[in-house]
Amino acid sequence: MPKTLTVDEISTRISSLFLKDPVLQAVGVRGELSELKKHTSGHVYFTLLGQESRISCALFKNYVSYVPEWPRNGDEVVAEGAVSVYAPRGGYQLLVRRLVPLGKGAADRARLELMSRLEVEGLFSPRLKRPLPSYPERVAVVTSPTGAALRDVAAVASKRLPSCELVVIPVAVQGYEAPAAIAEALGRIVHVSGADCAMLVRGGGSRDDLSPFDDERVVRAVRSSPVPLVTGVGHEIDETLADLAADMHAPTPSAAAERVFPDRRDVLRLLDHRIAAMRASVELDMSKAQRGVDSMLSRGARILEKVILSRDAALQLFSRRLAGATERSLSESRERLAACAASLDGLSPLKAFDRGFLLCEREGAPVFRAADLHSGDEVCLRFADGDANAQIHSSRTRGSAQKSDADFENEEGGVTCSPR
Repeated sequence: MPKTLTVDEISTRISSLFLKDPVLQAVGVRGELSELKKHTSGHVYFTLLGQESRISCALFKNYVSYVPEWPRNGDEVVAEGAVSVYAPRGGYQLLVRRLVPLGKGAADRARLELMSRLEVEGLFSPRLKRPLPSYPERVAVVTSPTGAALRDVAAVASKRLPSCELVVIPVAVQGYEAPAAIAEALGRIVHVSGADCAMLVRGGGSRDDLSPFDDERVVRAVRSSPVPLVTGVGHEIDETLADLAADMHAPTPSAAAERVFPDRRDVLRLLDHRIAAMRASVELDMSKAQRGVDSMLSRGARILEKVILSRDAALQLFSRRLAGATERSLSESRERLAACAASLDGLSPLKAFDRGFLLCEREGAPVFRAADLHSGDEVCLRFADGDANAQIHSSRTRGSAQKSDADFENEEGGVTCSPR
């Protein structure tokens, strides 16, 4: 006998089957938008139509802000979300987290709305653009590993700047899953050690093929690149939003590579030009320096000659002044010496000899008084023209009443003197 279940148990079993299927929990459903209704609660309800079936969809208000204002009945879209059971009605539904337009009209409206919103945020501001490195050494390339874009970039790089290393970050650049994959790949640039620059490139295709590069996630990832980023997407004239957010963009992968990699021939010519300019500059500086040295030496010689002449004139002047001062000093010294000599001559006791005086000495000492002499004393009489030895017979002093006679005998000369 079959097992009996309640309605709630059946709903629970069916719901669990949906939950166990990973595809149904993260699925993109393609269809035509119909019966779009915005509830006062903020939720949005609509139906996706297929060729022979339909599915009810619910977009809760916490995801509404991520959906641009483009959805209209009749638009072809891909609704991304999870399939679940809506037990109160006994049916299943798609809980939508994201809507992607597929038709040209819807895609254009979505792109314009997103571009306007991001522009208001300043995401495309020229002030955010960073200059590319002049001579990159390592470049990260985000692209399909099997696409023609990678071959074009590699060919241009090997021809123009073969010393630069390319680090390929492989990613799918087309399809429904491409936006999330590209955004994730751009986030891996930060892990490329020593990267100077990054490139996001893909080959040509239709405008719909380029829709992943208009996705908001990709645009924000481009702007968040840790190094300057160049885009080269397809062969379309129209720019993608990723191009607007990039630091620089080019219409093709090859053109993007030409902007990233400088031509080595131009580099060599520039080096030759700079070497020639540096050589000319050095020669000019050396010439100026030599002229400066010559001028300095010439001025120095003239200045030195003037200094020597000036010092020589000053030396001659000082010599004349010194000679005059010396002569005056000597003359004054001679005059003072003559005066001193005259004074000494006037004070000399020998001068008295010229006036008839003589000097009497006893035992080498002058005798100044007659009272100091005694009879029999030997004395020396000094005259102007010589000396005479004598012996005292008697002496007398002035004012004394005693009268004495003294005989002076010159022992050598034979002179005898008798007092009066």
